[in-house]
Amino acid sequence: MVSGGSDSSIRLWNLQHHSCTHNLKGVQGVVSVLECHPDPERKLLFAAGDDTKIYGWDISTGKLKSTLLGHFSKITSISFHKNGDNLVSSGRDKVLILWDIVEGVSIRVLPVYEGIEGAFIIPSGVKLPIDTDEDLDNKIYVASAGEKGAVKIWEMKSGREVYCQQNSLISAAKEDGGLSITHLLLNEQLESFAVVSTDHHIIIHVLKSFVPTKQFVGYSDEILDIVYLGENDSHIAVATNSFDIKLYELQTMNCQLLRGHTDLVLALATTPANRYLMVSSAKDNSVRIWLMCRESNLMFCIGHSERHTASVGSVALSQLSASFFASVSQDTCLKLWALPKKMLPTDKNIDLEVNHTVIGHQKDVNCVVISPNDKIIATGSQDKTAKLWSADNLQLIGVLRGHRRGVWCVRFSPIDQVLLTTSADCTIKLWSISELNCLKTFEGHECSVLRAEFITRGMQLITSGADGLLKLWIVKTSEAISTLEAHDNRVWALAVSHDENQIVSGGSDSQIVVWRDVTEENREKANAEKEQLILEEQKLANLLKADKLVAALKLSLKLEKPLQALRIIEGIMKNNGSERLEDAISELKPHYKESLLKCASIWNTNGRNAQAAQVVINILMNDIGSGAIELSSLSSSLEALIPYTDRHFKRLTRLFQDLHLLNYTVNRIKPHNEPKKVNGFNE
Repeated sequence: MVSGGSDSSIRLWNLQHHSCTHNLKGVQGVVSVLECHPDPERKLLFAAGDDTKIYGWDISTGKLKSTLLGHFSKITSISFHKNGDNLVSSGRDKVLILWDIVEGVSIRVLPVYEGIEGAFIIPSGVKLPIDTDEDLDNKIYVASAGEKGAVKIWEMKSGREVYCQQNSLISAAKEDGGLSITHLLLNEQLESFAVVSTDHHIIIHVLKSFVPTKQFVGYSDEILDIVYLGENDSHIAVATNSFDIKLYELQTMNCQLLRGHTDLVLALATTPANRYLMVSSAKDNSVRIWLMCRESNLMFCIGHSERHTASVGSVALSQLSASFFASVSQDTCLKLWALPKKMLPTDKNIDLEVNHTVIGHQKDVNCVVISPNDKIIATGSQDKTAKLWSADNLQLIGVLRGHRRGVWCVRFSPIDQVLLTTSADCTIKLWSISELNCLKTFEGHECSVLRAEFITRGMQLITSGADGLLKLWIVKTSEAISTLEAHDNRVWALAVSHDENQIVSGGSDSQIVVWRDVTEENREKANAEKEQLILEEQKLANLLKADKLVAALKLSLKLEKPLQALRIIEGIMKNNGSERLEDAISELKPHYKESLLKCASIWNTNGRNAQAAQVVINILMNDIGSGAIELSSLSSSLEALIPYTDRHFKRLTRLFQDLHLLNYTVNRIKPHNEPKKVNGFNE
């Protein structure tokens, strides 16, 4: 094994003996690249550091064999040709260099006009997405990737760019010299390559077509919104602190990155009228329409528009017809958009029309929602108010005032004419839509309430706060019946599945937590346990009636009935004596003996039951002393036994002493009580 460190040293290790065999010197600064020659007979090692030079050593002797000079910035990769005489190196100086290892000279310096973070020589015989009618054996094709976010293929001998990736899922660096792609890896056996991005995503492509086959999300960053998608809520779309939307298949957690926005995605929206349709909004002042293909489950952007003048913080789709959607922004405007009646995943750049625009609030508008009947639109703002608007023409219906801080979330009840609002003042309020007054105020959160959803047909609420806690509320009683802890920071996202069996939450701690409703399962389990208990109690009564005391003892211990077990113990002692009791206890399994010892500890607290308790304790102590059983709670049981046993011992000792005194007194008065004889007769 070879290792290179920040101390400029390169060490060779013998793995069998766990020892260092050579310490190779020459590299200056941090070692950035280490590659062994693919031909083991040559025994060559190449490395590069901060001094922009490539060094080659003989592994067997540890001597420096060659130094390759040509780069002027950090070297990021080294790749060997199959002939063993050539290698290609890449660097942040925006060049690829083809080297002759034998002569130690560069054959060609190829400018690529971007900082390169990874490159590899494509093996001959691998099919590429280009026309390769020429003699491949005389060509050296190199794949490179860097700050522009796309993989390119170069022919090194001619110095030509022969292919540039058009379907890259990784955005280019924002500034010159920035990072976009950090690693480029080849899998020669599968004829595929992997691209690693600065967002910690790993995307695997097929070399033949550059089609992405797998996408791994290594880090989600701050999660801002989550929605369910697809048939039977098979997918979730997640908006994170990123330009891309992540589409997960819930069953396998396979991911698809949805590219389109040019700034952070802030909000997502879906509708029960079309489970394959989604609207997104972002900091780039735009909204986008996405449609999932029913056959492939791939999602495509079919339209977008930029009509707002600031970040679009929230969007909402109509619930009945999926014919329009609403958006709100930091520009304080509420916009109403029309959607085409028919949409296909193959559509491109659908023309999105804004039907109406109004200035909705005095400050940033945080949220928007459309009522279940598509008649009313509700908005919430940092100006501490929520407003109701007509969905036909955005005419103001009413203003809801009562919160002391900004409103974070608004939701319509699915069954009543009620609006729910959450606020930074730590409260949740229910409002009458017809009367425009506050019906209820829920207090229980200790910080800002960020999201809320109606569940159980509007009878319950699930809310999330800035402290990472989720609370479950009963609307009728205004009582929080459960607090769920899974997040460490603000919970921005909350989504409920269509059948309400699942809830997904996400927050600033980068966690996506899937919650499952187990209410019905727990109810069924409790009913089954209750039925089983009734059957076993009846069985116990039958055993007692049949005078099968040993079997009844086992069942009473299983049912955890100490009093019943005491009566059975007393019955065995009365009918058969202690020997039969000892035989019965010896037949018990260890966990039953442990239960019996606990029962005896309880009986031992009462003097009336002390005899049965002490007999049982004596039998069990003999088993424990002989090592026949080992009890997990022996120490705690003994601690409970000692004080009462000592008290019973002292009481019996006093009784024994009193008994001896009584016998002594009786014996002393016997001579005086004998009848006297007078003239041969008893008096």
